[in-house]
Amino acid sequence: MLTNKTSYLRFLNLLDAIDRMNPGKKLDRTEESLLDKIVLASFAKKTILVGDLISLSELGSQATLHGRLKNLNAMGYIKMAANADGRKKEVVPTKLAFKRYEEISKCLEKAAKAG
Repeated sequence: MLTNKTSYLRFLNLLDAIDRMNPGKKLDRTEESLLDKIVLASFAKKTILVGDLISLSELGSQATLHGRLKNLNAMGYIKMAANADGRKKEVVPTKLAFKRYEEISKCLEKAAKAG
């Protein structure tokens, strides 16, 4: 049981190291949750729209979520593109977003191996 806790703490320390190496790219909890949903939708080959994301009231108000999407866009983690009819914006993760999840995966593997 102690090794599981130690592995998780090691994992958290590795994540913290990633954030310290990229200080301008640190995400808050809301941004992380939004990015998780965007990347998972992309992985499942599903389209996710800005409207879908700003309606997630459990994460915050529509204004808050819209602001966080703008932040993710400005930091280079997502792109927003007009869909086929031009009235709605589709949210797509960028290579930078996928690189972030690759780094997180590597941290998890390192922590598990060390434990």
